[in-house]
Amino acid sequence: MTMLTHPTRSFVQRNIIVLAVVIQIGATFLPQLGFGEPIGNRSDSVRTLITPSGWAFAIWGPLFLGSALFAIWQALPAQRNNALLDKIAWPAAVALAAQGVWATYTQFANLTAVSAAIILTSLGGLLLCLRALSAQDALTGGERWFAALVLSSLAAWLTAASIVNVSATLVYYGLGGGFAFPLAAAAMVAVGGVIAALATVRSRGNPWYALVFCWAVLAIYFRGGQQDAMIAGSCMFAGALVILGMAIGLANPANRRHWLGF
Repeated sequence: MTMLTHPTRSFVQRNIIVLAVVIQIGATFLPQLGFGEPIGNRSDSVRTLITPSGWAFAIWGPLFLGSALFAIWQALPAQRNNALLDKIAWPAAVALAAQGVWATYTQFANLTAVSAAIILTSLGGLLLCLRALSAQDALTGGERWFAALVLSSLAAWLTAASIVNVSATLVYYGLGGGFAFPLAAAAMVAVGGVIAALATVRSRGNPWYALVFCWAVLAIYFRGGQQDAMIAGSCMFAGALVILGMAIGLANPANRRHWLGF
């Protein structure tokens, strides 16, 4: 762990992430309190060929738990001088809070252009974190399992979610993102796979990013891929490309140690 030689991380910086996670998780409970419509209902109203199977969204349980653990860990007194956290704290806070803003907006509106802009903002913050985590000379155990694992997984899920949101937005505005244009939907998945594969390679074969993205692609395959062969083919292409990128990166022992600790 690289320690700051100057003033410690501020109280505000450490606690803004805690607040961001409260927003991230708390926003999803609004429908239970009688505010807005569940996100699943909104998603079904603009469902496309690349909307993942419902079981895929169970991943939010581990992601929320990981986000909470990350927020608690980074706020501990022992992490006040952590230089890596000093680099990623603000983009992480923006990314986590934006997920709550996205959930709130979507529950009251729908998967519109605004929701797409919000989710892309969250993804941008997570990719900045991923870049810093990849560039770090070495990760401590805490940085690896509380920061890298959680933020990489969120970045991968948001990469896939951004593609799905854009497709749903096209349906919302009647611009042909639905079932009538399978070639366009398949192209979106393929392009997403290329982007995710490049992100995996550039992040030194990051296994957490690769595996979570493949989870999303698998969920698309078992829904839209069962309805159209082009969707199935694009899912297999995207998944294979990302796995290849991970294999290339992790073939380097230094990269394996960086992400896995061995």
